[in-house]
Amino acid sequence: MRVTGGQLAGRRLSAPRGSAVRPTSDRVRESLFARLEPLDGVTVLDLFAGTGALGIEALSRGAASAVFVERAGPSLRCLERNLEVLGLGDRARVLRSEVHRAIRRLARSGPGFSLVLMDPPYEAADAVEVMREVRRCGILAPGGVLVLETSRRHPPGRVPGLVPLDERLHGDTLIVRYQARQAGGPPGAGRGGSEET
Repeated sequence: MRVTGGQLAGRRLSAPRGSAVRPTSDRVRESLFARLEPLDGVTVLDLFAGTGALGIEALSRGAASAVFVERAGPSLRCLERNLEVLGLGDRARVLRSEVHRAIRRLARSGPGFSLVLMDPPYEAADAVEVMREVRRCGILAPGGVLVLETSRRHPPGRVPGLVPLDERLHGDTLIVRYQARQAGGPPGAGRGGSEET
């Protein structure tokens, strides 16, 4: 597993052994970030961060800072090792926390994030509730983007205040990109299509 673009392109990322962790593949990550706006200066929140592959990719591609939320010990150790080896410690903050608790904590600590990345376990039943809480707590800035990685067998429902922009299939993996509705924006603004690769 490697960083696919930006300043750190080609650098290797550590991941725990075994099947308990499912890092986003290099191919899916490259496709995901190709569909985002330039990331120069944006603030990123990586929920269910695992090894940190998504947030690290954003930092490599110019994001100003990233907060990583993860609670599993083996993943946290790999995440912290990846940040240290890649020299990203000064632009990264790691929260060892359950996701809902972390969202509430971050909502009290300052302005929202420009980009929220979510890669929950495919069997997790509360991905949509996490998205609702992200929107409800205001940690996704108006006009900001949320990207969800999930299984095609568990497509997300609608979330008030998040406008689906597009979705892409990569085998069993479904990537859905949303934008936080800005005040006064039409309900269907920004609606995109779907595509399978």
